[in-house]
Amino acid sequence: MNADYAGLFNALQPEAHLVLGALLVLGFDMVWARHRPANRHHVALALGLLALALAGWKAAATGNTGLVFGGVLLIDALTVATRVGVITLAGLALCLLPPPSRLRHPAEFVALVLFATTGFTLMAAANQLLIVFLAVELASLSLYVLTGFDKTRPESAEAALKYFLFGGMAAAFLLFGFSLLYGLTGSLDLGTIASQLALQRLSPLLLVALGMVLVAFGFKAAAAPFHLWAPDVYQGAPAPAAALIASASKLAGLVVFTRLLWPGLGSAVGTIAHTPVTLGWGPVVALIAGASLLLGNLGALAQSNVRRLLAYSAIAHAGALLLGVIAAGRLGVAPLYYYAATYGLATVGAFGVLAVLEATGPAQKLTDLAGLHRRSPLLAGCLAVFVLSLAGIPPLAGFFGKFAVFAAVLRLGGLSGPAGWLALLAIALSAVALYYYLLILKQALVAKPAADAAPVKVPLPAACALLISAALLVILGVFPSLILGLF
Repeated sequence: MNADYAGLFNALQPEAHLVLGALLVLGFDMVWARHRPANRHHVALALGLLALALAGWKAAATGNTGLVFGGVLLIDALTVATRVGVITLAGLALCLLPPPSRLRHPAEFVALVLFATTGFTLMAAANQLLIVFLAVELASLSLYVLTGFDKTRPESAEAALKYFLFGGMAAAFLLFGFSLLYGLTGSLDLGTIASQLALQRLSPLLLVALGMVLVAFGFKAAAAPFHLWAPDVYQGAPAPAAALIASASKLAGLVVFTRLLWPGLGSAVGTIAHTPVTLGWGPVVALIAGASLLLGNLGALAQSNVRRLLAYSAIAHAGALLLGVIAAGRLGVAPLYYYAATYGLATVGAFGVLAVLEATGPAQKLTDLAGLHRRSPLLAGCLAVFVLSLAGIPPLAGFFGKFAVFAAVLRLGGLSGPAGWLALLAIALSAVALYYYLLILKQALVAKPAADAAPVKVPLPAACALLISAALLVILGVFPSLILGLF
């Protein structure tokens, strides 16, 4: 291996800024801010956003340097775009920091967000199985702790425990699958694995390894039938943690999943573009996508809790995103990245609205949103943008994201193959999704507020995050080439 330490240091500058920022937040809080409780939240938030801004700048300035340190890392257009995307989503989520009454340790919370973001950015650049596993676990362990950070609500501790147990099982499946791949190919490098598997037949051991990997990443994407953790975690986690799990975690996970399946395991894809279907990971991913679309959309219809509704919506969107993974091998990753990034913006915004409302009273049930247009026109307007984007209404970015992914899937084999049937299923279920999204807007924009409902004051950081998210959804919907042109 070419031990180019200078190249490695240059490639890992975003991660270095994030780790140093986390240590700075903790050290500054221990030495200075802890003795000034009135400023602790502001100082921690400012330092966290500064670290994210520097990391984003370094990520954008790195450029496409190709393979680094003997192929351990890969810095290309997808890596740069994913790093900038997850850092942006993390910054928006961090602006939703809970008030001091619900967050006694802001520095620790901000540091964990930075550590989780470090895992996300490392996932985007990983080109070796060991680095993939370490990056996934760094992000996951940080998210487990963030989920249980709200000590004022028992649901937070319950969500963290469920998330940890499911996540630990998924990590075991992932590591076992990677060990089998290493045993089959004698290498951890994705390029070498691809060349070795191209010379082999689809053996039973390879099928077991593929199954293990698909189970693990099915959990990370909250795809059915590995979704059981999602509703409880979305409901119980603090709003910034839930927003991070639903947005940046999903974007980074899908990118590393796509890298693993196509460049690494592309020879074992099978056939789903036309009949007859041949064995491989492609038909399995298609089945997971179809199950997620059905269960997510139908499950959301029965929800009266806004967070659980967003969780089932996330399961449905995971199914649509997996369709983008299937199409990425032939038609590129641009539709998948665009969909995942814009979905993340809409989800962060939706959780941002809930975070602001939770600071003034209950904001779990749909009826808690009643009369939001009178209590806070800003929140109601932003929520309308986020929900309509999730529903796929033009000219918002959510519409073009769905259109790009569905069109890419249809180009694989038209309407005659299983991939085309899945695309039609996704389009039909989008009408179902529109119904439960309109239930949210009905409460926020049409229903009358309760008699004792008071106006909602929106904190400045949260207001900035909401306005930026809404503006990006509109701009990227009108000018999708701003993202698609990157690839």
